[in-house]
Amino acid sequence: MKKKTDRSHYLFDNKALLILIIPLVFEQMISVSMGIVDSAMISRVGEAAVSGVSLVDNIMILLINVFSALATGGAVVAGQYLGQKREKEACDASTQLVWFVTICAVVITIIVYLGHELILNVVFGKIDQDVMANAKVYLLIVAGSIPFIALYNAGAAIFRTRGNSVLPMGISFLMLVINVAGNAICIIGLRMGAAGVAIPTLLARIAAAVLILILLCNENNLLHIKKSWRYRPDWPMVRKILSIGVPNGMENSMFQLGKIMVLSLVSTFGTFAIAANAVSTSVALFQILPGIAVSLAVTPVIARCVGVGDYEQVTYYTKKLNIITYAGLLIMNGFVFLIMPLITKIYHLSAQTAQVTERIIVFHGIACMIIWPVAFILPGTFRAAGDVKICMIISIVSMWIFRIGFSYLLAGYFGLGVFGVWISMVIDWTVRAICFLVRYVGGKWQKAAIV
Repeated sequence: MKKKTDRSHYLFDNKALLILIIPLVFEQMISVSMGIVDSAMISRVGEAAVSGVSLVDNIMILLINVFSALATGGAVVAGQYLGQKREKEACDASTQLVWFVTICAVVITIIVYLGHELILNVVFGKIDQDVMANAKVYLLIVAGSIPFIALYNAGAAIFRTRGNSVLPMGISFLMLVINVAGNAICIIGLRMGAAGVAIPTLLARIAAAVLILILLCNENNLLHIKKSWRYRPDWPMVRKILSIGVPNGMENSMFQLGKIMVLSLVSTFGTFAIAANAVSTSVALFQILPGIAVSLAVTPVIARCVGVGDYEQVTYYTKKLNIITYAGLLIMNGFVFLIMPLITKIYHLSAQTAQVTERIIVFHGIACMIIWPVAFILPGTFRAAGDVKICMIISIVSMWIFRIGFSYLLAGYFGLGVFGVWISMVIDWTVRAICFLVRYVGGKWQKAAIV
């Protein structure tokens, strides 16, 4: 008989993993629900409003991904320090992270306000005038939330690193309440259109950032930040954070930039295609929700194991988190397929738009149940181990060649329209999955720890 492996010394038992992952699932469910509620409520105004808001949301997601990447850098550094039981350095990393991302976000906000006309015209090109009008209104309001997005993402990453994912979940629920109540008042009650979606979003993000900042300053927490209005950069620590955050940020921003470029192609297919793509994107986020939750758990789990220097645990938890992801995606997509008719009714879609949307959602669901975990959970292990450059290279090359290149080839040249864009995305996933699997088996990522 095979001898049973002694795992009594492992950092995370099944209970600890569940305590970390289950709140993350609910947090992501809340986050995706906010997008769905926004889209559903703005659909009362018309497809032009849905399209305008969805186009700008892709710009905002680009920025959110940048801040999430920087937050991941801080979380990896803090997590590896915690694995070595160096709590002071972990807190220093947390403080540097919060200050640095907030300053960067303020600069980006100023740039967005100064160049909003250029951004809209260059990124989206020729779109219907009413779509552009809604996009401009939404951008000018929601751009004010950029610093608060950065602060919340940094704070949430810090709390997850210490194993507390319940608190970010609670704050996400508060954001949902503010969003739903605000949308009801501003869209249904005051009939404010795109502005009626933007204002509650801004207020929700401000509330979340202020609350998480207050909690971060509590020195009773294992991980906390220093209470001071003076920022003294610790450049060696900042460089460690950036060594993870910058490649990760470049990967995430290029990924989202690719989506935005593809949106320019989608916008040429007409308003129905933009609306179908917008609704499909909202539902697609729901389809991969368990995977996103587990990917957030990868960083604190793997980073602490790397900090200890125990790669047997790293390998064990990588496999286990992948299995959990596959199970979650199977359950979630089965549920989505069951409620498909209800989805198209909620969004008040025209017959043509509904038909295209259903086709995309089914295709995406099947693909993500097969390919998504290997393509996105494995690189999470690499990043937590400090091996970020190869993730960036593989992701960027695959995106430009397969996601963008094949989108123009399949959607434009071969006439598959918006569905061709989604086929190209799955081809991109497949290439990533193969490359990351080869990298994982090779084992070179195990020599990249940064602390």
